[in-house]
Amino acid sequence: MSDVLKVAGRTLSSRLIIGTGKYETYAQNAEAAEAAGAEMVTVAVRRVNLTDKDKPLLVDYLDPEKYIYLPNTAGCFTADDAIRTLRLAREAGGWDLVKLEVLADQKTLYPDMEETLAAAKLLIKDGFDVMVYCSDDPVYARKLEDAGCCAIMPLGSLIGSGLGVMNPVNIRLIVEQSSVPVIVDAGVGTASDAAVAMELGCDGVLMNTAIAEAKDPILMASAMKHAVIAGREAYLAGRMPKKRYADPSSPLAGLI
Repeated sequence: MSDVLKVAGRTLSSRLIIGTGKYETYAQNAEAAEAAGAEMVTVAVRRVNLTDKDKPLLVDYLDPEKYIYLPNTAGCFTADDAIRTLRLAREAGGWDLVKLEVLADQKTLYPDMEETLAAAKLLIKDGFDVMVYCSDDPVYARKLEDAGCCAIMPLGSLIGSGLGVMNPVNIRLIVEQSSVPVIVDAGVGTASDAAVAMELGCDGVLMNTAIAEAKDPILMASAMKHAVIAGREAYLAGRMPKKRYADPSSPLAGLI
């Protein structure tokens, strides 16, 4: 495909990124990744087993040679905690492409944007390529890009909520102003939500719960793959304008 997603020098033909949490087993996670056609998986380095060989290892099911691992800072509530987590991840696995998220509270898991921006600046100075989870605030999105983040990842809605894209106007504003990829992260619940995000012009979608907690995760992963492709093609095609009145599909001139 000529229409590819490029992030920090990496080229992906798939615009769907999936997580590695909440699945019943790593085997199911791997099957979902295959069905989704994903090439990048995000890994909560505080929660996923990457090193303890006495327990199932994620790398035995999702081959790091096949998938780009994207370590994230899920569960971090301060900039210092997030920075420490990612430095440890780099030491353990050599990863420099990372997903930064600094949360404000347990109830909403909404991003603390002040702490997020502070952490992003320090991580970028430390040589990391930072993909950043953020609120759907165009002002902070611009600040994060200006700081050097390689991808802006605004929430569609709250993490794990399945509410879909709650503020399409702001997502569209972020897309229009950004020169780095914009990837909707959090809140997708079903295939139509993923399609909406892509139709707004987003470069990709990241999801975890929508697939992992579906009644049939593998079938949902496949549905999400097709939704992302359809949404992207619809965006590139350019939708027809909305009209207040009917417009006949067949011309009226020359009727018998």
